Amino acid sequence: MAEPLELVCPAGAPAALRAAVDAGADVVYVGFRDQTNARNFPGLNFSRSELRDGLAYAHDRGTRVYVAINTLPEAGNPDPWHRAVDDAAALGCDALILADIGLLDYAASHHAGLRRHLSVQASASNVESIRFYQEAFGVQRVVLPRVLTVAEIAELNAQITVETEVFAFGGLCVMAEGRCALSSYATGQSPNVQGVCSPASHVRYERRGDEMVSHLGDYTINVFADGEPAGYPTLCKGRFVAAGRASYIFEEPTSLNVIDSIPDLMAAGVKALKIEGRQRGRAYVSQVVSAFRKAVDAAARGEPAPACDLGSVTEGQRNTTGAYAKDWR
Repeated sequence: MAEPLELVCPAGAPAALRAAVDAGADVVYVGFRDQTNARNFPGLNFSRSELRDGLAYAHDRGTRVYVAINTLPEAGNPDPWHRAVDDAAALGCDALILADIGLLDYAASHHAGLRRHLSVQASASNVESIRFYQEAFGVQRVVLPRVLTVAEIAELNAQITVETEVFAFGGLCVMAEGRCALSSYATGQSPNVQGVCSPASHVRYERRGDEMVSHLGDYTINVFADGEPAGYPTLCKGRFVAAGRASYIFEEPTSLNVIDSIPDLMAAGVKALKIEGRQRGRAYVSQVVSAFRKAVDAAARGEPAPACDLGSVTEGQRNTTGAYAKDWR
């Protein structure tokens, strides 16, 4: 039996953390309730005391906890980010997920014994950039952007000595991770600095006859027919009129799902699979983690993944393998 891929699962709240642990997560990743993490939405994330309790719950059941501190510190005001690193270390987390060079240096110099993982927000996808982060800051794992094929991942793993983690399920980003500024044009806030794409304070829905209209700031993002599911308004998933036709200009709402590609990712040398969705509830977490736990264990035994239906928890009720199997070049 091969070693199963590590299953890294999201938790945007204490209830979701418990759900992930109970469903079979090897690791749960979380963030503090502030701008230091890239899912800084109202009602999400952890206070220091909540994380202390969550760590105890996870560790008592053999599950590790990674803390994402993966936004870019505000110029001249690094203290909130330094405090997040110090507190995560003091509470006993198992690894930090970092993107900013200055913050990586701070963690390496102040908490040398704590594992440092390079966030997908750093967008490191080639040998040279990964070696830089490894040699300069002792990074032990890189979360790869969702832009590489399985063959490219295998080629990359053959040339580096750090672990690689790839996304396995959840929402996609039209941009290379860590390089998106679309939200800031509409709201003045971006995932890279404030930790939020399409902040809830700028989101508005209105009924117009038989249609539901979604807005982000002053922009109309989508118009949904009566009975059509009304998605959350983000610019990259908006439906706009071009050449007289309304369509999804950037990217259609769809979810990444590589459950049938797990054996290929194992063969490519991947260490861990990451499920996206810290903004989702515990029902989503429990369902997706349970399905992937069975699939990862089956792949380790050399068996096909058990049949499962995750359509109800995907964007637009559609799945894709994204760039992993892309054949355009």
